[in-house]
Amino acid sequence: MGQILHGSARTTEAVRRAIQLRQESVRGAAKRYGVSPTTIQKWRTRQTTGDAAMGPKQPRSTVLTPEEEAIIVAFRRHTLLPLDDCLYGLQPTIPHLTRSSLHRCLERHGISRLPEMEGDKPKTKRFADYPIGYVHIDIAEVRTEQGKL
Repeated sequence: MGQILHGSARTTEAVRRAIQLRQESVRGAAKRYGVSPTTIQKWRTRQTTGDAAMGPKQPRSTVLTPEEEAIIVAFRRHTLLPLDDCLYGLQPTIPHLTRSSLHRCLERHGISRLPEMEGDKPKTKRFADYPIGYVHIDIAEVRTEQGKL
């Protein structure tokens, strides 16, 4: 099973473990593994050999304030309207709200998809119910170069 590294990784976990365990000079280890001396120093000070998480620790909007996000979330949970209807209902209150920023906000809070409602769609069955002893045979006609089969 392969190891998943982030795009900029130059070392694997085995190399990082070797860097941490060997008592070699920083310059010598950097030359041996083909990385910079700062990379060697970084891995020697870390306790683990796994990649650190990249990106923000707490995802947040650059367009909407936390108060505006709270308004959006409360509106969606209360009305259960589709995305476009929410947009048209919230734009008078939040004029700079766009469809994409609304969708990203709903995604962040885990309410981008409306819940399934009872009676929304008719229940479909895979196969029809037949009484015992009844045999159902499907017949299909296949057309090939030689003709019908």
